[in-house]
Amino acid sequence: MRHFFAIKPLLPALGALALSAVLAAPAWAQRNAVADKNYPAKPIRVVVPYGAGAGPDVVGRTLGERMGQSIGQGVIFDNRGGAGGMLGTDIVAKSAPDGYTLLLQTGAIASYHYFFKNVPYELNRDLVPVSLIARNVGYVFAVNPNVPAKTVKELIAYGKANPGKLNFGTAGLGSVMHVAAELFDQMAGIKMSPVHYTGVPAALTDLVSGQIEAGFPAAPSALPFITSGRMRVLGISSDKRWHKLPDVPTVAEAGVPGYKYLGWYGLWAPAGTPPEYITRLQAEVVKALKDPGLRKLFDEQGLEPVGSTPAELNKATEDEAALNQKVTKAMGLKLQ
Repeated sequence: MRHFFAIKPLLPALGALALSAVLAAPAWAQRNAVADKNYPAKPIRVVVPYGAGAGPDVVGRTLGERMGQSIGQGVIFDNRGGAGGMLGTDIVAKSAPDGYTLLLQTGAIASYHYFFKNVPYELNRDLVPVSLIARNVGYVFAVNPNVPAKTVKELIAYGKANPGKLNFGTAGLGSVMHVAAELFDQMAGIKMSPVHYTGVPAALTDLVSGQIEAGFPAAPSALPFITSGRMRVLGISSDKRWHKLPDVPTVAEAGVPGYKYLGWYGLWAPAGTPPEYITRLQAEVVKALKDPGLRKLFDEQGLEPVGSTPAELNKATEDEAALNQKVTKAMGLKLQ
């Protein structure tokens, strides 16, 4: 501050005010990029904070192929799994706001601050929403066939009669699989114990092998195990049945009235990205989601294309955060 005041008398009044404003501004506001009328002029990197082949990765690559064709630039995917998705999210939060690094995340983006003490970024400060991409058809409440319960009501009765005997797998602390199961526990009045994995595939492997008893995987990822008989499904977390599992009731129908939990996917950019770029990217997402081929592929993956304004994605994030706050408060969770 001593050097600042030494040069201040030499500055024009307007220049001094501008410098003061820069010094007082938050870090992300100081890194605003200048818009380039030729944007995008090179490939765009999309960070997916989960492993290759996971739901978000499939969603992103399907979308990115169409977007790349439209904008005339490649859309490159960078899988950065770890910390339940927080690692890759932080990479984008700290990236240059030049429109060439984006984040494709799930609703888990709204959970981290309710599960972890030291989240290395602030969602509303460091990232800006672009568009909702899709919602899924729900998560299936699945158990290993050795579990002596064939319905949701039987599972609840078994859980109450055998406290401590049921474990459920998650894709990581604070992941959507975790929140879906904790919400079920609270509404059903039982207590299953979480077992956290580094991703969905590992959780599914142990569920099928019987190392854990239950889980809430996304319906499409569990479908092959269900049809082969290696996994028993008791219900689906949405408010309507899925056409590929027409005999599977919703969890609400099966014994937990009011239960509903849906997953969704969105696209974000680093804060400070020129508004013109956000507008262009949002328009490209909406355009891509109208493609009949993409819609067919999404349907096969148990996804409903959305496409939204940045404000609508922000509202979805706020709603998800409120749910996470409610769930973690009921858990009495101590931040990790």
